[in-house]
Amino acid sequence: MTRIDRRGLLRGAAATAGVTLASPFLARRAMAQGAGTVNIFAWSGYLNDEILGAFAEATGITPNFTPYGTNDELLNQLRANNGAGFDLIWPTVDRVPNYVEFGLIQPLDEARIEVARVLPSAWENSVNLGAVVDGARYQVPTDWGTEAVAFDTEQNPLEYGTASYGDIWAEGAQATVRGHSSLIGLGLWMEAEGKLPRPLLDAFTSPEAQSEVFDAILAEAVARKAAIIQFWNNENEAQGAFRVNGATVGQTWDSTAAALAAEGLPVGFVAPKEGALAWMEGLSIPTGAENLDGAYEFINWFLTPEAGAMYTNATKINSTAVGSDQLTSDEAKAFFAAAYPGDALEKLWWWPIQESWYITKRNEYQDRFLSA
Repeated sequence: MTRIDRRGLLRGAAATAGVTLASPFLARRAMAQGAGTVNIFAWSGYLNDEILGAFAEATGITPNFTPYGTNDELLNQLRANNGAGFDLIWPTVDRVPNYVEFGLIQPLDEARIEVARVLPSAWENSVNLGAVVDGARYQVPTDWGTEAVAFDTEQNPLEYGTASYGDIWAEGAQATVRGHSSLIGLGLWMEAEGKLPRPLLDAFTSPEAQSEVFDAILAEAVARKAAIIQFWNNENEAQGAFRVNGATVGQTWDSTAAALAAEGLPVGFVAPKEGALAWMEGLSIPTGAENLDGAYEFINWFLTPEAGAMYTNATKINSTAVGSDQLTSDEAKAFFAAAYPGDALEKLWWWPIQESWYITKRNEYQDRFLSA
């Protein structure tokens, strides 16, 4: 399994930072008309008015942002449209092969991408995480983050080193989790406790291995289901669990906890001792994209340090743009330090490629858990 930590992501950045930071913030005008509209289908909450306005001012291109809440929603919409309707999409890298399988995204022209603006290790390691299929690149890595432990700092304070996925499933917990990824978090705890019949990563190698591993995880999850007071599928639902439904702990995205904390709620976020579930995302161009110039213009603009910092400040998700970490807010830096203290970065657990057969069986086990 490929393991990448943020220190690894940042290695090599110094070698290219001078070149990248010397580039003007205002991107080149669009290669063709210098105007038009670029249609972006991205995660809800990723592109705010500040980011969209800055792109429009820099390029003369009007961004049209349509939000979605899950990877499956994105994939299903694109399949329904036969790859049309959008110029850019924002899948997680481990799901990119699914889009290639269905002919929904096109190989990227690397000559049109400012590769030097991407952290070298993010560019290189994305190859094994799903961005490159049969030798062709289909995604530019733009950001990375984690799904880890969110907690009420007053009612259920947790600390790095002892915080665990097991805290979410403990007797008497008031927890919120996402169906399918919570089974992986529980699996990591079970693996650490010696309760799995074989390594968790084997579940991604074949349907037979997946069944053997998930049978054990499902049995444990059903036995501990009373600890879960709400399931979530998207950002709004995860936030609502803490905001109005009484959750005091949960397995959520980093952006979920950051948004709640920004509202003044007593919510923290920390990597568990078993390792935070880490994902990388990026921009891909659908086969039916109508504005290729605008798509490449947005990709290159988003990889400027200023744009990357704007994105991280808004979401607390980490940009892969070289130099962006030097420009992030004190609030964003503090969130990162609290989430990943000590050796947390070395213990990140990166999502392997999720093939279609894995997704199908994963959803079957999720449904069995939810209905138990």
